[in-house]
Amino acid sequence: MGKKKLLFVFNPFSGKGQVKGKLFPIVDCFAKAGYEVTIHPTQRRQDAQELVEGQAGHYDLVVCCGGDGTLDEVVTGMMRRKARLPIGYIPAGSTNDFAVSLGIPKQMAQAAQIAVEGDAFACDVGSFNNDYFVYIAAFGLFTDVSYATSQDLKNRLGHVAYLLEGIKRLPGILQSQRLKIQYGDQVIEDEFIYGMVTNSTSAGGFKNITGKNVMLNDGLFEVTLIRMPKNPLELNAIIGSLTNLIDDTDCIYTFKTDSLRIQSLEEVAWTLDGEYGGSHCEVAIHNCRQAIQIMVKNFG
Repeated sequence: MGKKKLLFVFNPFSGKGQVKGKLFPIVDCFAKAGYEVTIHPTQRRQDAQELVEGQAGHYDLVVCCGGDGTLDEVVTGMMRRKARLPIGYIPAGSTNDFAVSLGIPKQMAQAAQIAVEGDAFACDVGSFNNDYFVYIAAFGLFTDVSYATSQDLKNRLGHVAYLLEGIKRLPGILQSQRLKIQYGDQVIEDEFIYGMVTNSTSAGGFKNITGKNVMLNDGLFEVTLIRMPKNPLELNAIIGSLTNLIDDTDCIYTFKTDSLRIQSLEEVAWTLDGEYGGSHCEVAIHNCRQAIQIMVKNFG
């Protein structure tokens, strides 16, 4: 019987490009676990997605190293396949929200070990029209900050980069979208400045902002929608609520659901896992329960 085969896909530019200096210990860890390793540095956007979709069948395990966007591409490629493999994840981006949710450590050598020796955790994945997201689909205020902030600035400042970029825009930024949102037998129509559909305990580097009792495999999303404040008092209530993680204002809608449909008269720009997800007048979002297996620390 031949050796087990592992496809290692990494983004050489994620974070501070730190993976380049850690390649040997990572690959050595894979070899010691009995894998024959194929290494592929991503060359362009969607490279990882296309590679996984087309080639994953030749391997026993796919491991990716990069930020949330790299993981998103690998998961999307895997979701487009009939036969899916487990995915190992070595975080190397500037926030790595999903790795935080999964308890995957920042230390690359430890994450590499979990990728080959951990347990497979069946995790929910979101479908978004004809696309997929791993942990967040969002629109409105600040959502383009992640992909509008330069990689160099992200590397030097980390989370502060997102905040700085957001604060720079605050004066006159509050643009709202008139949306109709349907989930279950509920319909909400209002003016919104921000919305996020999440399957994560962390978003934008902020832990617990997505709600309480978050489970990554329960088939449910946590939805947070912030409506347009009518006056400075309401704006302060929204900021206070987000800062203190207490939902005590009727300016914020929060609920859990397995699917929802969002319609608008004008196109709304979305971000999926921190990358641009297109502009749409209508989106259908559905939770694909336990669709992908991700390697995590041993359950025992």
